[in-house]
Amino acid sequence: MGHVHVIRILHTTFGIFGNVFGILLFLAPMITFKRIITKRSTEKFSGVPYLMSLFNCLFSAWYGLPFVSPNNTLLTVLASIGGALEAIYVLIFLIFAPKKEKFKISGILFLVLSIFSIVALVSVLKLHGDKRKLLCGLAFAITCIMMFGAPLTVMILFPNKIPNFPLGNQILSNKVSA
Repeated sequence: MGHVHVIRILHTTFGIFGNVFGILLFLAPMITFKRIITKRSTEKFSGVPYLMSLFNCLFSAWYGLPFVSPNNTLLTVLASIGGALEAIYVLIFLIFAPKKEKFKISGILFLVLSIFSIVALVSVLKLHGDKRKLLCGLAFAITCIMMFGAPLTVMILFPNKIPNFPLGNQILSNKVSA
């Protein structure tokens, strides 16, 4: 009995540390958005990675809800905070983006919110127990891959935007020094 209690305490402790670091990661783009607000322009930044992060946060928070996957409160808290921050980033991006980019990002945002709404409604109205958990977990996993793949996609499809990515700067500096 004591062993189980210690494991629960450790699980919660490491979960809280993970959430703190996760929140710090969600706060990292603030430097970029401070620049966007100051210059009143999105310059060559892409809003797609922030949309994909929002998409992932929506499914992550949904998956962590007790009626989908019990005992995931820390996941829901982190994803909710992350989702709120990503929504703010997307809103700032929309305010300062050129007209063509606003249209593109708005369309993707509509698609993201539509897909999330459909999956959430289907999971609540049609699925129960493990089937609900499986659908929501699958959606969460897919959006996680999309979130991590979005910056790479922008770098590959739009190489002129690479200088605006910290990873792009690292890749370019490695090529120059080699």
